Amino acid sequence: MPLPAGRSTLLHWLLQVVIHARAFGLDVVDGVYNDFRDQTGFEAECEEGVVLGFDGKTLIHPSQIAFANQAFAPSPSELAEAHRIVSAFEQPENADKGVIALEGKMVERLHLEIARKTLAKAGSAHA
Repeated sequence: MPLPAGRSTLLHWLLQVVIHARAFGLDVVDGVYNDFRDQTGFEAECEEGVVLGFDGKTLIHPSQIAFANQAFAPSPSELAEAHRIVSAFEQPENADKGVIALEGKMVERLHLEIARKTLAKAGSAHA
C-alpha cells in the first residue's frame, strides 16, 4: 500500500485496531515514528494517535519519550473531571445508580469506568 506523507491510507485500519482493542478491554499502542530527527512529524503523529484513541506510542529513540508522555497523559482538566465523576459515584445515594446528574450532565457507569482508567493512567505516567 502506498504511504504518502502522513498515514492517510492507513487510517481505516488504525481505527479498526483501536475499535477491536476497546471491544476486548485492551490498551492499544500506536506504532513507531521512524524519523527520530523529525520532531515536528513525530509530535503530529502522536497528536493524531491521541485523537484516534490510542493509549500510547511505541518509541525508538530517547528523544521521543518526553513528548509521547505529554501527548498521551491525561490533561489537568481530564483528571479533574475524572476525580469529580469518581467522587460523585462514591456518594452513598449514588452507589446503586446506573446514571447520575453531575454538573448539568448525565453521567453513566461507563463514564465511571473511563474516569477510573484515566486516573490509573495518570498514576502510571507519574510512577
